[in-house]
Amino acid sequence: MTVARELIGARLVRVLDGVKLVGIITETEGYIGEEDQACHARAGRTPRTLPMYGPPGHAYVYFTYGHHWMLNAVTEREGFPAAALIRAIWPIEGAEVMSARREGRDTFGPGKLCQALGIGRGENNVNLTEPAQSLWIEAGVKVPDSAVTISPRVGLYSVPEPWKSKPWRFLVKDPTVIASEAKQSPR
Repeated sequence: MTVARELIGARLVRVLDGVKLVGIITETEGYIGEEDQACHARAGRTPRTLPMYGPPGHAYVYFTYGHHWMLNAVTEREGFPAAALIRAIWPIEGAEVMSARREGRDTFGPGKLCQALGIGRGENNVNLTEPAQSLWIEAGVKVPDSAVTISPRVGLYSVPEPWKSKPWRFLVKDPTVIASEAKQSPR
């Protein structure tokens, strides 16, 4: 769960139609291994989950609920399926474009941020550590533990215990504080 926590405060960058869109990651959830009954890899390696078994730092993007894309960052060594779901961002650059793509609505939710950033199937397995791509993650602001809430993952209605209650969700208590700091910090 280390990477899921460390992603809090990082900058998620997307270049879409020549426009740079940047958001500070404010919420993540960790999913780790085939034994994690909430993880897509619980059924083993499939065409859908293949990116989770790939190198760390790559994107695992999947379609869910018939109309939402979800962005994850692969977090463990190659061959071991684990990822951090990026659940929310706080826009700091290109906010007006993100808002227009969402018809004025926010980016707090994994499907919402993917819609705002135009993330879909084409970003699956992209190397998120390479700024030469159209989507990447870079250093942002250091968020102290005191500013982060840790809780069970959400939306896991049919997942059995103990996996349903694992405290693997990380959420910034007040994203406005880190967003203002992020706008002022050098890159």
